Amino acid sequence: MSTPNGLHDSYVRVRGAREHNLQGVDVDIPRDVLAVFTGVSGSGKSSLAFGTIYAEAQRRYFESVAPYARRLIHQVGAPKVGDITGLPPAVSLQQRRSAPTSRSSVGTVTNLSNSLRMLFSRAGDYPDGAEHLDSDAFSPNTAAGACPECHGLGRVHRTTEESLVPDPSLSIREGAIAAWPGAWQGKNLRDVLDTLGHDVDLPWRELPAEEREWILFTDEQPVVTVHPVRDAGRIQRPYQGTYMSARRYVMKTFSDSKSQTLRARAERFLTSEPCPVCGGSRLRPEALAVTFAGRTIAELAALPLTELARSLTADSEPAHVLTEDLKARIAPVLELGLGYLSLDRATPTLSAGELQRLRLATQLRSGLFGVVYVLDEPSAGLHPADTEALLTVLDRLKSAGNSVFVVEHHLDVVRGADWIVDVGPHAGEHGGQVLHSGPVAGLAEVEESATARFLFDRSPAPVREVRAPRGQLKVGPVTRHNLRGVTAEFPLGVFTAVTGVSGSGKSTLIGEVTEDLAGVGRLVSVDQKPIGRTPRSNLATYTGLFDVVRKVFAATEESQRRGYGVGRFSFNVAGGRCETCQGEGFVSVELLFLPSTYTPCPDCGGARYNPETLEVTYRGRNIGQVLDLTVEAAAEFFADTDTPAVARSLATLLDVGLGYLRLGQPATELSGGEAQRIKLASELQRVRRGHTLYLLDEPTSGLHPADVEVLLRQLHGLVDAGHTVVVVEHDMAVVAGADWVIDLGPGGGDAGGRIVAAGPPAEVARAEGSTTAPYLARALPQAP
Repeated sequence: MSTPNGLHDSYVRVRGAREHNLQGVDVDIPRDVLAVFTGVSGSGKSSLAFGTIYAEAQRRYFESVAPYARRLIHQVGAPKVGDITGLPPAVSLQQRRSAPTSRSSVGTVTNLSNSLRMLFSRAGDYPDGAEHLDSDAFSPNTAAGACPECHGLGRVHRTTEESLVPDPSLSIREGAIAAWPGAWQGKNLRDVLDTLGHDVDLPWRELPAEEREWILFTDEQPVVTVHPVRDAGRIQRPYQGTYMSARRYVMKTFSDSKSQTLRARAERFLTSEPCPVCGGSRLRPEALAVTFAGRTIAELAALPLTELARSLTADSEPAHVLTEDLKARIAPVLELGLGYLSLDRATPTLSAGELQRLRLATQLRSGLFGVVYVLDEPSAGLHPADTEALLTVLDRLKSAGNSVFVVEHHLDVVRGADWIVDVGPHAGEHGGQVLHSGPVAGLAEVEESATARFLFDRSPAPVREVRAPRGQLKVGPVTRHNLRGVTAEFPLGVFTAVTGVSGSGKSTLIGEVTEDLAGVGRLVSVDQKPIGRTPRSNLATYTGLFDVVRKVFAATEESQRRGYGVGRFSFNVAGGRCETCQGEGFVSVELLFLPSTYTPCPDCGGARYNPETLEVTYRGRNIGQVLDLTVEAAAEFFADTDTPAVARSLATLLDVGLGYLRLGQPATELSGGEAQRIKLASELQRVRRGHTLYLLDEPTSGLHPADVEVLLRQLHGLVDAGHTVVVVEHDMAVVAGADWVIDLGPGGGDAGGRIVAAGPPAEVARAEGSTTAPYLARALPQAP
């Protein structure tokens, strides 16, 4: 038998892991297996798989890189762990976006675009006498290939008189040019025009056409001396004012402003249309003149991958070699159920699950051997039919001589594992322990495991009576993406699940539900987008809880005596915050030849506030200590105080299963599922009046079955209170408990886009031609 420190030890052995909430964890995991890390949300499974095992593998790799090169690579810090032995090199596939741009696409993520460009360069049909092009000339992201008019973006942003001046009956002084900035800057432009001799009091439509054209679109920037009209009691001296046309101001703001608010405002006055030169293909005419199988590269890139693979037929040896290679690279993408995507599909329009599966497909072709793949919930956003294909792919990675470590909640993936590491028993400070590390069957003996209850409990779920709808909400006909004239009827006052394989059109359909439709009333859409993109945004600030907490501190006797107001207790403004870190709680440390790293602020120690502010306490805790409380601990802390708003906010966070999160936990540390539940909690704490329709896109994604139970209690509670809930969902246990199901499909992309079945779950489970039906039938509770 191999020793722990032996050269042939077949286990990854972790000793003393203390990352985040891990409580000095020791665990042994065999290599060359599919090992699944399970546990309720916040139990510490990601801290063990990613924060400890992967982070340590990455750190060791970077130590072998020259210091000069090391500074060019983004690194994670050294994990808090005693020792790890038997750890091979690791590859991480996480559900994070790494800030994709509109130039990033399915083709660039998978490198399939490179192969397609090579095919056109070497084996394309060129016009007679045309010069052969390098592969770069077929890329919209290079100077050699990009259309000169739109710079390879495919669309041009323009301004029109109608977009800049929505109400021509107004004069310039009355605000006819809506695109201009407000306050002094807008007044300045108006005064400059007045000085230049333009009539700013005449209705816009009565100004001469050439004058309107100059005011809105000129590139000239004349400088004049402005004599402002004197306001009573104010002295305003003449000044040199520069004119900027409305178009120039909008385009400059849209392209240069660092303010997201200003950019969004400028975008309202822009019209976006396909580039008139390239027609939206993003390429130069020379590249578009080359064809393969009768199509241009832009036309092939726009095809769904299933159709692209069928279109690649070759009649010469060089073309045959290139097309076979391209088809072999497309195959794993199709295997993972992503054949409905096209190469030109922009990355920002993909879900996190789709992105991760594209990276996984690329890894299948890489041929790596002897590495640990660490995956973050690869089944997220997957229909049960696609989950079966995923298990086949994971098994192939393992069979190629690799170890596959997966953080996962999907019970079918857990059942298919060779080894299970169950972390718990609960979340946050009540978790962080390994309850079981061994074969899956052994978990049945672990009584405190939340996972075991769902994995092995065979008792049938109780049959729930289906609610009767109070009316119908008609949506459509919808013709968008792959939906062609689809009309759907959503029953009001019940729980509706929208199902179908990935790419069948579910999100497109519910995206057509707006407040303008008859019967909606108030609409609340809850998605999984982050609640903030910087550490300054956190759970307390997003829910409004922190506003009340700051008022509580400002009302203390000590604050009254010192003259501290509410602003004193904000870490976002000067006054009460620590100025060394400007309220961040940490500072960036620049290291020569190494990447900058973050360390707790030397002055406040991570508390975010200056010493004087921290001297003010409420019930024995200062504001920094209150921010460090978990939701659960904060509920106890404020339990018997006269702060009903705080109690209500904390209660709703507990109700959606977020008791383990800290009040000041940065938004950047939250998963998509946690962000969605925070949004739901902030909505639930409001006093609701009248009917509300709640739209949720995969609310159970990333949730343990125990957390799904907690969430469903809240959603069904909303319906019982008279509201309507519509969810896009893949979890068949959730769908089986719905009142109504709308199933789209039968496939994805062009093979989907129509309603296959609609009705109560039991009825949809019997529908002919539905991909969802057999999986739903298995999940339905059996009548005694």
